[in-house]
Amino acid sequence: MSVRNLDSLFDPASVAVIGASTRPASVGATVWRNLTRGGFKGPLYAVNPKHASLDGRPCHARVADLPGAPELAVICTPPATVAGLINELAAKGTRAAVVLSAGMTPAQRQDMLDAARPRLLRLLGPNCIGLLAPHIGLNASFAHINAQPGELAFVSQSGALVTAMLDWADAQRIGFSHFVSLGEHADVDFGDMLDYLATDARTRAILLYVESIESPRKFMSAARAAARNKPVIVIKSGRSAQGQKAAASHTGALAGSDAVYDAAIARAGMLRVNSLQELFLAAETLARFRTNRSESLTILTNGGGAGVMAADAAAQVNVPLTELGASTLAQLDAVLPANWSHGNPVDIIGDAPVKRYGEALQILHNDPNGAAVLFIHAPTAIVPSAEIATALSALPQSTTAWLMGCWLGGHGVEAARQIFKGTGIADYPTPEEAVRAFSMLLNFHRNQAELMEAPPVLPVGTPAEAAPDKAVVKAIVRARCPVDARCSTKPRPRRCWRPTASPWWPRASCRRIRLRRPRWPARSGFPWP
Repeated sequence: MSVRNLDSLFDPASVAVIGASTRPASVGATVWRNLTRGGFKGPLYAVNPKHASLDGRPCHARVADLPGAPELAVICTPPATVAGLINELAAKGTRAAVVLSAGMTPAQRQDMLDAARPRLLRLLGPNCIGLLAPHIGLNASFAHINAQPGELAFVSQSGALVTAMLDWADAQRIGFSHFVSLGEHADVDFGDMLDYLATDARTRAILLYVESIESPRKFMSAARAAARNKPVIVIKSGRSAQGQKAAASHTGALAGSDAVYDAAIARAGMLRVNSLQELFLAAETLARFRTNRSESLTILTNGGGAGVMAADAAAQVNVPLTELGASTLAQLDAVLPANWSHGNPVDIIGDAPVKRYGEALQILHNDPNGAAVLFIHAPTAIVPSAEIATALSALPQSTTAWLMGCWLGGHGVEAARQIFKGTGIADYPTPEEAVRAFSMLLNFHRNQAELMEAPPVLPVGTPAEAAPDKAVVKAIVRARCPVDARCSTKPRPRRCWRPTASPWWPRASCRRIRLRRPRWPARSGFPWP
């Protein structure tokens, strides 16, 4: 169904909680508490016949008793009641609903869909955690904490992963534009979410946790369109036989061949990662360093050991180190001590003043090979790290756009890290993580190039041997066709309204649709209906 009425799901003007409660540790009580404390500015309605009021707000016995039509409803009631509630909400004018109820039978699920479809009411779930839209203070979920506002959208097939990710991201101070648990995705699925988020101005990158895809054509079409606009990063679980078996028991759908998913994700221009840590690492790299198209890496460091570690990490993930040109080496000789490394990694020695860092970086940026630069710094007592970070951040944006930072240490380099992040320079805690991030960037650009590929068109004047051999093709077709058939798809003759080999239109049918009967039998190979 695509994005129709999804604005009512993620940016509603009003919300109703069906099954809101005060019972401790209940889903209804948790959802009501999250909504009332999340900062949502629109009207909130509670529906529960057992209560007259909740937290000082009136509580209504039935959906029909609500003073207005809620744009979004959150259903926290037993499975047997869901279809009836959807029917009442649709009649009331509700445009979207989040169904948290678990344990629905196939018949109950179908009844729910049948109730929603005539009025185009969109459904998230069932059996999901819910959704969070921090930019409007909407927490329509039973998650244990809220999400911080940000520019990443996270869509997950696993509810448990949603709550774990929320907790981890809160500790890392990572914000989100949307946080969505699809559950059994009876209606809204990955394809719908990609279509919606691809044009969402608040979303800078889309993160997906996928166990199975039930509508592959829809997913691939949406993924290719979204990947043209912004980075789409995917964790696809079920790589092993054990993982696929666990995914089937979890979602009720077969996970499919991992090789097929791998090829499809790459062909759609998305990036596949293997862990939650890599998911956010890739998101930050693509957000800050996406325009860098370099295929090799230059390492600039004030410590030889850190440079060796980075070179080893690059070899493990097949990231080539740049071969510095003769002119670049000569320029570095002019500004660096005689005992510098004379190669890549470029070790400018631990006692380097601020000026030496800037000069070396500018020379490397002007190298004819134009490689990205990974800057690794270990703190010293000679020059404060913050001064170096300030000087490098002040370089032209054309130079810093090619720069990746790695400030080794803790409290001594924290100020320098914040300076880099404040100016939009990608920063990583270890050389290995920085190199791995660059490797992801290479894979992403290769997938993006594959996304734009199309079969070549034969130019005018193509040699005859390159064109298809029509005579051979015709011979193959004739060999496969029955002797008495004009085409291989000709069906067997069937009886029409009267026993004859000639398929005529029945007279009564002609009168109903006011058509003239044909004078001759049909010769298309297919009988008339």
